[in-house]
Amino acid sequence: MDDDAGFSAELTSALGGARRRAVRDGDRQIDTAHLLHSLLEHDPLVRAAFAEGSQLARLLGYLVQRSIGYGLRWQSGVEDSGALPVVTAAVTDPRPAPDAQAPLAAAGAPVIAAQAPPAACPLAEGFSPLATAALDHARVRAAARRAEGRARPGEPARGVDLLAAIVADPGARAVEVLTRAGVDPLALRARVEAGLDVRLPGGGSTC
Repeated sequence: MDDDAGFSAELTSALGGARRRAVRDGDRQIDTAHLLHSLLEHDPLVRAAFAEGSQLARLLGYLVQRSIGYGLRWQSGVEDSGALPVVTAAVTDPRPAPDAQAPLAAAGAPVIAAQAPPAACPLAEGFSPLATAALDHARVRAAARRAEGRARPGEPARGVDLLAAIVADPGARAVEVLTRAGVDPLALRARVEAGLDVRLPGGGSTC
């Protein structure tokens, strides 16, 4: 993926890692669980969004069991719950469906206002429908941040944008993994929306 794809260097590396893991494990598509695992490996800001080190260690320990355990039942299916819209030229509101947004609003997570969506992700081939929608939603989230003056013009989507997108859908495989590892997806997204997406631990800005 090149810079024109609209993703940060860390997110680009994570996408490459997710693709390699899916190929290595013989999975049909790259799904949100692949994306979550690779984001944790490649993006320190994503790791910082977790409440404590033990929580992160438990999650990583669960993720590595995929190829020999729970992930085997996913190999014959397609990840697509439909709660996150796939962003296309015909879509004017990139927000999750109302029933998906309700629990997020209850958790205090802000909702991104509707706006003209960016071009669809050019590297979505090989991704599950839900993962494809999450990638496009991450770019929408980054565009909203730029429009609100919370990011520099041209700043690409980052790993935390994708993290927020993949945990927004309760049907995502990443959400199942998080839940089984004892991580509350709603609390995680609320932490991202509250500001952990702009600063690393210790106060250093990512901008």
